[in-house]
Amino acid sequence: MSADTGWPVGGPGDRSDRAHTVWRVLFLALLLAALAGTAAAQGDAAVQELTGRIEPGQAIVYDLDLQAGRTLYAYAEGTSGDLDPFLAVASPALNASRVRTGFATDVNRSLAAGQDPLLVIPEIAGRYFLAWNDDTNGTYDSALQYRVPADGDYLLIVIGSPAKREQTFGDYRLLVGIDAPQVLAGRAGPTGAAVAALNTSASRMRVGVREVTGNLSANRSSTFYTLGGVEANDTFYASIEATSGNLVPAMILLDYGGKPLAAAASAPGTTGAVLQYTFSGAGSNNRLEVLASPLNGVNTTGDFRLLAGLNAPGVLEGTEPPGGVAVLQEPIPVKVGVELEQITSVDQVSENFAVVANIWMEWNDPALAFSPDECNCQLKIYRSIDDFVDAGGSRWPEFTLYSQQAQRWTQNQIIVVQPNGTATYFEHFWTTLQAPDFNFRAYPFDTQDFFIRIDSLYPEELYVYEPWPEKTAIGPQLGEEEWYITSSDTSISTVEITTLNSRYSFHFEAARHLTYYILRILVPILIIILLTYVTFLLKDYGKRADIASANLLLFIAFNFTIAGSLPHLGYLTFLDAVLVATFVITGATVAYNLYLRWLATERQKEIAEGIDRVMAWLYPAAYIAALVLASLLL
Repeated sequence: MSADTGWPVGGPGDRSDRAHTVWRVLFLALLLAALAGTAAAQGDAAVQELTGRIEPGQAIVYDLDLQAGRTLYAYAEGTSGDLDPFLAVASPALNASRVRTGFATDVNRSLAAGQDPLLVIPEIAGRYFLAWNDDTNGTYDSALQYRVPADGDYLLIVIGSPAKREQTFGDYRLLVGIDAPQVLAGRAGPTGAAVAALNTSASRMRVGVREVTGNLSANRSSTFYTLGGVEANDTFYASIEATSGNLVPAMILLDYGGKPLAAAASAPGTTGAVLQYTFSGAGSNNRLEVLASPLNGVNTTGDFRLLAGLNAPGVLEGTEPPGGVAVLQEPIPVKVGVELEQITSVDQVSENFAVVANIWMEWNDPALAFSPDECNCQLKIYRSIDDFVDAGGSRWPEFTLYSQQAQRWTQNQIIVVQPNGTATYFEHFWTTLQAPDFNFRAYPFDTQDFFIRIDSLYPEELYVYEPWPEKTAIGPQLGEEEWYITSSDTSISTVEITTLNSRYSFHFEAARHLTYYILRILVPILIIILLTYVTFLLKDYGKRADIASANLLLFIAFNFTIAGSLPHLGYLTFLDAVLVATFVITGATVAYNLYLRWLATERQKEIAEGIDRVMAWLYPAAYIAALVLASLLL
């Protein structure tokens, strides 16, 4: 007997089990189908990794062949410089020229008008592109996705962010994927598929043209320009022509070690030359030297115009417009300013002066550019030159103070670098400087020229100084009570050290406060003169001689007292002339009074009085004549 289950055999319990089994089978079938679909979709996903470089104003264009219903994913990040990439998908009708001019121009014009970039850029980008992105995931990286509506050709464009005031530049890494959403995070691995093809013609890759002008003179018969980096099979073109003078230019292309690679000289009767050279391998620090060829044994001089290009054969005919990659590393302009805070002393005997001042410099070097994403900061700050060089690995516009006579004590020193490669240098220092330009001929009514001269240690082919008026100033409390500044100015010149280098000169003119000299020197001299003149009122010639002799001795002692305030000069100053005239006239007065005394003892008193009446007028006239003569001679 079997146990009683409460259900007949083959009843409702068997039907329920069969239903559950069916549902389980259906669920497994659907799950397997979904997994198979996912696997098929993942199997169709394609990812490509690309790298390149964007120069200021350049648009990199990739060709895409896309199918309807697929999804394009793209991600770009800057890997050098201050590049802030901007990604866009466009139809083939939009060429790179319209991106560089039309889109960028429209954005710049709107931003310059003060419009909101958060509204302007999306509106303008919507007119040019099918999809676009600037920043993603809280970084300056860009990422986008685009659902392809129809089969056909499309463009993927990479440019520097139009939201930046200055065009960003640098190397980039680009991921392009089809049905690969993981690309948006920038972590997708390449599958070996070729999704995008670089359009070298539209992107003007490895193409650049630069136009520069220069001058060759009797003091500078040659100059040079350092080339940017080159790759294998790059061709360098150069065309030069004289624009003034009798200059006959020539060119020599040198490698990093100074070995000649190619040369070109002006043909007889012409004032221009062309040069072409194809590099067999990648390299840097190649140099183009421009020289003045002699004519009839005499060096030629004048201005020239140089057009240099990389992979731009139109340079030889002068038809290539400037732009593209950096062909020549032109001299970096360095703005220089000096803020004079104090003149702590002026040593007239040693002919030097001590100052407390600030030096400001500002320059832009692309090698210093960085992305704010690197440090999550807007500025990089270095508190010493050593820290800056160690971190940046780059040279900077090193300088020396001309005519520095003592150690330069630096209290503060800082270099601030902006993402675009603009560096600002500040130094607070005090030191003693020679003053070889002192001229004491009009002393103490003289005005003296003081100079703070800064000489570049690098040739002008690398750094060129220019004034920085905003950072040039004279402090309100100079601290030197004897002098007051009457005027100041700055100038840039060229000096020859080992090469021709740039010099910045901060010049200020100072005059003396005359109160001291009037009260301590000129008034005492005047009193001595008057005391001597008063003796003409005495009729006792013996007493007059005694008083005049005493005044002469007083004057000699006074002369020794003030003699130490000036260097031993090889010429007379105005004060020297006054002292000499006073000494001579006072000495002559002593001799004159002694002569009158002799006449009086010889019973010729009437003759003495007659002479004395004339000399009473000649005495002041002699001083006036001496002062006029001293003024004319000095």
